[in-house]
Amino acid sequence: MVLILFLSPLRSSAEEIGLTIEALPWEQANKLIPKYTKFTVLDTETGLSFKVQRRAGSNHADVQPLTKADTAIMKKIYSGKWSWKRRAIIVQYKDNWIAASMHGMPHGAGSLPNDFPGHFCIHFYGSTTHKTNEMDLSHKLMVLKAAGKLENHLAKADPYELVNAYVAGFKQQDQSILNLASLQKMKWGPILSKVVNVRISRIFMLPAEDITDELYISVPIEIDWLIENEGGKAFRGEVHLIRFSSIGSWKIDSIHFIDGNKYLK
Repeated sequence: MVLILFLSPLRSSAEEIGLTIEALPWEQANKLIPKYTKFTVLDTETGLSFKVQRRAGSNHADVQPLTKADTAIMKKIYSGKWSWKRRAIIVQYKDNWIAASMHGMPHGAGSLPNDFPGHFCIHFYGSTTHKTNEMDLSHKLMVLKAAGKLENHLAKADPYELVNAYVAGFKQQDQSILNLASLQKMKWGPILSKVVNVRISRIFMLPAEDITDELYISVPIEIDWLIENEGGKAFRGEVHLIRFSSIGSWKIDSIHFIDGNKYLK
């Protein structure tokens, strides 16, 4: 187990293996690995790594696996099936170890002889999608996870930030996000196996000053689920959150949440 020590808002040190992992801002990462740069991608969950080349991208990096062998390793990371799911990764370039996030879906153009039909995207801290000027939430969470900063981030989140991250945990099938946000310990594997996709269609928010001293809050929410072998399911209800002091971290009552979404059982 690697011990992560926080050194600054965007920097952490993996002391036991003598590495410094940085959540390098996109503006710096963009300059460090310009177009046609070759570098290594390390998946933090599996420990597998493969080589890529940046081919394009202005708001994030559009990259391709370097060879057929690299494509095979990437596909193994995604359990043999291409997916839009985000994964926490570390980009290794020269002496730099940079926290980042990737998805695993070939799209658009590709030009390398690598059996990869297109390119995929790598996001760094502060990089954005083509459609928005904001950082994609799931990519942000994965960058923070790769940097060893996810727990600290969620511990400071307000109820609405936590609910959005929690639902993103289901969407990305990431148990670490769910565990950090949840009040109870849950067996997430069987639950996540049923979730194909999920999105918050509406969330009702109170002004921040109205929840400053609250220890319990119910957040009205509308969630659209896509469930394996069942199709679309709509949840219209509440997410219950609790904390044990006015300066404590919010946690989500997962038992109540799963009971309200019975198709997850």
